[in-house]
Amino acid sequence: MTGAVAQIWRHPIKSHGRERLDRVSLTAGRTMPWDRTWAVTHEQSKADGSGWEPCVNFSRCSKAPSLQAISATLNPDTGTMTLSHPGRPDLKFNPESDQSRFIEWVAPLMPPGRAASVGIIRVPERGMTDTDYPSVSLINLASHRAVSQRLGQDLSYLRWRGNFLIEGLGPWEEFEWIGKRLRIGEAELAVRERIVRCLATTANPATGLRDADTLKALQEGWKHTDFGVYAEVVRSGDIRTGDKLEVLS
Repeated sequence: MTGAVAQIWRHPIKSHGRERLDRVSLTAGRTMPWDRTWAVTHEQSKADGSGWEPCVNFSRCSKAPSLQAISATLNPDTGTMTLSHPGRPDLKFNPESDQSRFIEWVAPLMPPGRAASVGIIRVPERGMTDTDYPSVSLINLASHRAVSQRLGQDLSYLRWRGNFLIEGLGPWEEFEWIGKRLRIGEAELAVRERIVRCLATTANPATGLRDADTLKALQEGWKHTDFGVYAEVVRSGDIRTGDKLEVLS
């Protein structure tokens, strides 16, 4: 089957907001521009901004589900960002220079007993993805609907925090892409691995409350807790909403 890009999303601050795009320009060997550009360190973090670090060093939705309800609007020209959350007033700030305002804003969203957020770091030319290589993520909306049906709930696809949402495929067809190369729009991607999921997906993106046992549904329905795939950009180019996806090899 041939799929197409239904939606494109970036997440400027890891686990702290999402933003929908109409198009994106990808560069070979790089993460999506302005996706996971910043990450929020906590009291026990060992990250210092000198290079990529695993997710345990950052405040994230798996430990603080209320973060799942943040949306973001980034102006790359000015470096300013606006964060919105149903339980907080909007915050317009610059992640490079207004960290104290951000830490004050996000503090009420962190659950008691968790390491408090303390700062924001950025690694030049490298998004802080969950993979130790620069990656983008692809989500099959047919697989999403299969999980929703399994749970008997109308789940939001935003739970998966993917970059490219693909329509027109069969459920779980994306797992057949592992080790293969895709062409989407002008860009080409090499699909590396499945995405192993965590508690972040149990939280509702509208409320930040855990209200769906996605991990149990995956395990009981398909004997795994994987959803979506990671890929590397191997040929630079633009991808737009509506662009077709073609499996090359």
